[in-house]
Amino acid sequence: MHSVGVLSAAGWGALSAATLMLGSVFAYVFKPSPKLTAIVMAIGSGLLIGSVSYDLVADAQISLKLPMLAAALFAGAATFVLGTRLLEKRGGKNRKSLSSQPNESEDDNPLAIVLGSVLDGIPESFVLGLSVLNGGVSVTLLAGIALSNLPEGMAASAGLRTRKWPLSKVLLMFSAVVATSAIASSLGYGLLANDDGTIAGIAQTFAAGALLAMIADTMIPESYQVEREWTGGLVVAGFALSLLLAAALG
Repeated sequence: MHSVGVLSAAGWGALSAATLMLGSVFAYVFKPSPKLTAIVMAIGSGLLIGSVSYDLVADAQISLKLPMLAAALFAGAATFVLGTRLLEKRGGKNRKSLSSQPNESEDDNPLAIVLGSVLDGIPESFVLGLSVLNGGVSVTLLAGIALSNLPEGMAASAGLRTRKWPLSKVLLMFSAVVATSAIASSLGYGLLANDDGTIAGIAQTFAAGALLAMIADTMIPESYQVEREWTGGLVVAGFALSLLLAAALG
């Protein structure tokens, strides 16, 4: 049963990251407008905020005292912020940009795009694997991750398309991220299957901090650049959708 659970967690992790590839295909075939990409990003932000609130932090409160919970949150946020700052120096600054035109000298490094996606995806997938331990994958978390990856794949691929990258090469690049997400999700399940809740709670709140930092640092600002005053309403709509999903599936 343990091996079945590990494989199940890996499958959900891969599925959540597969929307990166779906976004790539969408960008190459339909060439969506920045407005549509921004709408998806804002709704995905709301879904993730809902998942962080009552899927991750609420569960962690059962096994962690408040000081440890707060410390794990700050550690996750700090890791994301420092990691993205390092990534920006190496050429991945605009990997999620919806409004700026691609610049050959600025983000021409495909490895930076891969590393940026992995940096976002590992904590998400790790916690997704943890959710499988509770008897089934968290649908709201899965939906939030999938929706957040979709515009990332669309935005990054739009820039690569202008540089004449073939779609097959872009899909191969993102397939590495999908594989990494599958591994992270299976580790989230396998390493913590016998945990009393403490390590799982720390991992959950660490990932929650990283996710909140990612939402605040990249998703909402990028969406606001395009959608402006509608961004707040779309984020709230995503949050409300996460509540409806939790009520329907809980």
